[in-house]
Amino acid sequence: MPRQVFQLRVTLDGVVPEVWRRVLVPGGYTLDRVHRVFQHAMGGSNYHLHSFDIAGTQYGEPDPDNDLGLVDELDTRLDAVIRVGDTFRYTYDYGDWWEHTVTAEAVWPADPDERYPVCLEGERACPPEDIGGAYGYGRLVAALRDEDHPEHAEMMAWFGRGIRPDAFEPELVTTLLRRMS
Repeated sequence: MPRQVFQLRVTLDGVVPEVWRRVLVPGGYTLDRVHRVFQHAMGGSNYHLHSFDIAGTQYGEPDPDNDLGLVDELDTRLDAVIRVGDTFRYTYDYGDWWEHTVTAEAVWPADPDERYPVCLEGERACPPEDIGGAYGYGRLVAALRDEDHPEHAEMMAWFGRGIRPDAFEPELVTTLLRRMS
């Protein structure tokens, strides 16, 4: 049973209109588990490297040679590195370079009748993996919305009707999050 729960707002940078999620995460989670929460909440598949930049310190999964100089996320609890009002960065996929701004909006004692983590709300679908970053996602959305767009047919063949850029259902994310806990 977690003692305290952080309310985090995760915003995908560089995407217009804004894509964001509000999640409740146990303070005792290590950053590797926070990463998994963000993956489920933001629609990632956990195929790529990631890191956190919290107060100027980089956290992630260290490589054997420690070339990136990352502090091991397995050894770092969320409640040890952030406080209410703090903002930090989460980067996923060093190729597409998805940057997220994360704000710790609130913290309170955990409800003993609630299971965590939880997705409270959010807006819009997140980009699919390997789309080419914010620029590539912008191209995809523009092409899907405009039947006269020169890439419309190509993008429809690639993604079909399986992507709805304006859709988001927090209940589905919460179901995924509860399976991981």
